[in-house]
Amino acid sequence: MRIHKWVALIVGLQIVLWVAGGVVMSVIPIEQVRGEHKIATQTATSVSPADIITLQKAAQAAQINQVAEASTGTVLGEPVWHLKSPDGISFTVDARTGAVLSPASELLATQIAQADYSGNATLSDVTLLTDPPSEYGRPGPVWQVVFADRDSTTLYVDPARAEVRARRSSTWRFYDFFWKLHIMDYDDGDDFNHPLLITAAGAAMFVALSGLILLIIKMRRSLLAWSRQRKSSP
Repeated sequence: MRIHKWVALIVGLQIVLWVAGGVVMSVIPIEQVRGEHKIATQTATSVSPADIITLQKAAQAAQINQVAEASTGTVLGEPVWHLKSPDGISFTVDARTGAVLSPASELLATQIAQADYSGNATLSDVTLLTDPPSEYGRPGPVWQVVFADRDSTTLYVDPARAEVRARRSSTWRFYDFFWKLHIMDYDDGDDFNHPLLITAAGAAMFVALSGLILLIIKMRRSLLAWSRQRKSSP
């Protein structure tokens, strides 16, 4: 009984936080957290293969002799080559003209963010961050584009790939706060297998099982007392 009470006292607050986090995560749609409801519909574009430069020419334009990864994509509706050199450096090359678009300029990053954003709010800030905040989830540099809407929608544009790599907002930050409390990772919220969480979960399981056992013992004693009282009564 004493052990149950002390363990319950220690993990009780965390159990409340687990429940609160579960409520937040179940009430707020994950699509809203990810900002998917503010992604503008992109018009599909068709390109004639004859209009696209070869991979070899794209690599020459980026001035790299070897390519570790290569893929096609679009930037503002125009076809591009995404290249990565063996040393991990990424390049974006216009697949029509061969112009190297990376690193993306402030103007290009702003255009990319505005094309991705479906709202009507104006820009409040555009900043190139070499050491971005943990909410971005990747190393810099990155363009941080903030819109002046009620949710402080923030888009992170990768200057190397010339594309939006992350969408954040006040709703995301609120959700992320409770997510960190829920998994007890108060740093970046990525590790949910750490010893603290495992220990707390084990303690909570002990409290639940010991409470069930104590309840059974209490009910058994009450039933026995009621039975003895009934037998002794005339």
